[in-house]
Amino acid sequence: MSKHVVRGGDVAGLLERFAQLRKKTRTRTGKIFPFVVIQEAGLDGFWIDRVLQNEGIESYVVDPASIATSRRRRRAKTDRIDGEALVRALLAYKRGEPRVCAMVKAPTPEEEDRRRLCRERKVLIAERVRHVNRVKGLLFSQGISGYEPQRRDRRERLDTLQTGDGHLLPEHLKAQVRRELDRLELLLEQIKAVEAERDVLLAAQQVAAPATMLLDIKGIGPEFAAILWSEGLFRHFDNRRQVASYAGLAPTPWQSGSIDREQGVSRAGNPRLRTTLIQLAWLWLRHQPQSALALWFEERVRRNGGRHKKTTIVALARKLLVALWKYVTAGVVIEGAVMKVA
Repeated sequence: MSKHVVRGGDVAGLLERFAQLRKKTRTRTGKIFPFVVIQEAGLDGFWIDRVLQNEGIESYVVDPASIATSRRRRRAKTDRIDGEALVRALLAYKRGEPRVCAMVKAPTPEEEDRRRLCRERKVLIAERVRHVNRVKGLLFSQGISGYEPQRRDRRERLDTLQTGDGHLLPEHLKAQVRRELDRLELLLEQIKAVEAERDVLLAAQQVAAPATMLLDIKGIGPEFAAILWSEGLFRHFDNRRQVASYAGLAPTPWQSGSIDREQGVSRAGNPRLRTTLIQLAWLWLRHQPQSALALWFEERVRRNGGRHKKTTIVALARKLLVALWKYVTAGVVIEGAVMKVA
């Protein structure tokens, strides 16, 4: 295997290298062979794959975790070894060998851009939590508790706070808290802006669109509907196992000789979709207590004597995802589910 180095992002250099290889093979064989390219799914996203496909090149994006590696505790790892492993995986995949690797289905630019709103909101919420905790920690170190930085009167209350020993807040500490509040207020404005963009995006969908159908179910709000739609249900799945596997909720069997047991879910899937589904499963029990899924959960927990609720809620999340997939694709209403009143 020959190795050539092209500077990152140099598309012209990459296409020039392809032209040189094509010229070399045509000189040696008198034939023109098509290119087949493979790359790992990583921080570069999918723009390279789109560039190659626009040039008429057959391109594949592979999940690097799906390629088998040595089980030795310490093994050599270099770019050359990784490149050879990718080429061997591509050859086996083109030969039709099953389960040699898992190719990633690249989303369209519109689908990729649509899911940025929910992901940005999650990042902003995490930053908001950090700033709120930092303000509370600064004040708690002076014996002050009960201060809520997210209240509208946060600045007025800050001027009236007293330390545990009866003194007003020190000057520099108060200035630091005010700067934290400045960053917190900026985050609150950005969260509102992102949520407004999300609502506009959902409102622009057609009546039969998956996001609109999800909003009709009691207990599913704009945020859950947007995440379920943009992170998973916009894709095409052939069966229920593919749906569960994409969310990292599929069971993992272990069979070897006389050993036959279950290892639990693999969690090798979309973490945002999996987290949202587990949260939705808990809320489903509250908002849809008479649905078939909620009754199944209660019966399962009762048979276990009230134990293993966390394990059972993961199973409920898997069943709920499959039921929602059937609902948005085939119109099969979840048994016993209550719809919102128009």
